[in-house]
Amino acid sequence: MYSIRDINLKEEGLRKIDWVRSNMPILNELERLFIKEQPFKGIKVSLSIHLEAKTAYLATIIKAGGAKIRVTGSNPLSTQDDIAAALVSLGLEVFAWYDATEEEYGTHLRSVLEFGPNVVIDDGGDLVSLLHTEMTDLLPEVYGGCEETTTGIVRLNALDRENRLKFPMMSVNDADCKHLFDNRYGTGQSVWDGILRTTNLVIAGKTVVVAGYGWCSKGIAMRAKGLGASVIITEIDPVKAIEAVMDGFAVMNMDEASYLGDFFVTATGCKDVITEKHFYQMKEGAILSNAGHFNVEVSYADLERIAVKITNRRKNITGYLLSNGKTVNLLGEGRLVNLTCADGHPAEIMDMSFAIQALCAKYIVEQKGKLSNHVHKVPKEIDEFVALFKLKSLGITIDTLTEEQHEYMNSWEL
Repeated sequence: MYSIRDINLKEEGLRKIDWVRSNMPILNELERLFIKEQPFKGIKVSLSIHLEAKTAYLATIIKAGGAKIRVTGSNPLSTQDDIAAALVSLGLEVFAWYDATEEEYGTHLRSVLEFGPNVVIDDGGDLVSLLHTEMTDLLPEVYGGCEETTTGIVRLNALDRENRLKFPMMSVNDADCKHLFDNRYGTGQSVWDGILRTTNLVIAGKTVVVAGYGWCSKGIAMRAKGLGASVIITEIDPVKAIEAVMDGFAVMNMDEASYLGDFFVTATGCKDVITEKHFYQMKEGAILSNAGHFNVEVSYADLERIAVKITNRRKNITGYLLSNGKTVNLLGEGRLVNLTCADGHPAEIMDMSFAIQALCAKYIVEQKGKLSNHVHKVPKEIDEFVALFKLKSLGITIDTLTEEQHEYMNSWEL
């Protein structure tokens, strides 16, 4: 059972999956363990993550562990049709295609839930949202789930605060082996990969404005600096603003920064970060992009409303001519630039993140009925397993405490 664009695209998709497999040693090890142990035997899993090669490999590993799994994307412009076709050819049930309309995207999400999942693997919270609104009849079968990204955790925490969360969720995004590497190094590299591929412009000597200074923004700013840009950070958190200053970046509000930037990248998780008044203040030819989960940070609605002319300037670049005679350029319709305009995070980075996902899904099954309906931290043992195996794959060994040292570190006496 599937609904995809074209099954004949499978060969290229299979090649992409094979490539990432050769660069994801932790998932390779988990695949061997899962085939042997069958931790998901008889379990139904619904997965909604950006549907590209790394996600596909994660899905095949969960299937290899005995699961019946349905897969869709978590963003209409990040789904790769050849990957969807490849997964179908490997026996998975897939409901997704590139550039789905809002209605089609909603249908795909519902399709992966309709078979009554026991475990939900989410990216951004759309599956969890449907289960708490339109598809509440499926709740009794859900053991729990895992959330991949910051935006999804924000939504989950809101549910949790209101005591409305109906099943336990693992905060994969907050695991050390996720946010310290995926959010910082993965986002930092892949965002600029997307911008550079799409614009073919030089970054050196330009001014880059990064909205926010969380882990994703830190990576984006660090890579922009490495490419030779002058970097401005905008923030609402005074502590993070001071951190940005001490990291060597200029800090100001968006009203000031909008006059100065050549490139703008938002990564806040909030809406209306760059709006109408900012567009009018920008330089001719300013490049706008978003690295947050939803396309609400750069106000697409404002641009569509105030533009006197809209042109397709290049693949994934829309030009908006404003009444003041200036044109500003939006990449990838304001959706995640690293996935709409490139291939997402590097395989070696997602190897760690998706290992956390797979192990947390296994943990949910093992802890069925034992976890409260709240957002839960990833167990330290899972983080340490992933970190140690990553080091092993790099040929690195580290020290361990002797029994005497361990006793010393856990004593209040000198």
